[in-house]
Amino acid sequence: EVQLVESGGGLVQPGGSLRLSCAASGLTDDDYCIGWIRQAPGKDREGIACISGSDGKPWYVDSLKGRFTISRDSANNTVYLQMNDLKPEDTAVYYCAIKDRNLPYSFLHRLTIDHWGQGTPVTVSS
Repeated sequence: EVQLVESGGGLVQPGGSLRLSCAASGLTDDDYCIGWIRQAPGKDREGIACISGSDGKPWYVDSLKGRFTISRDSANNTVYLQMNDLKPEDTAVYYCAIKDRNLPYSFLHRLTIDHWGQGTPVTVSS
């Protein structure tokens, strides 16, 4: 059974940074894309970034590329999301997620996700 456990959310001031972590377990092969999706209050879920399990290539939605960086520690099956220059509109619950096949477009834009973490809240406020 695939399990995803996020950590690292919290309260941060505008312009600040946070790094989210996602520890994955139960993965049986490397044909997947693992990454992050967020849901702001009153809004639909939004894809952020995912990273291919086979070669570690990162994929981003254009609107967030530059401020957000996804990375992974393959040895520990952990994925990170470094978020810089945070804005109040980044306030959301951030979910770690996996699509069982390496289809980044489906992950980021169709949100056809096979496994979800429980989510970690991020609040950007002064």
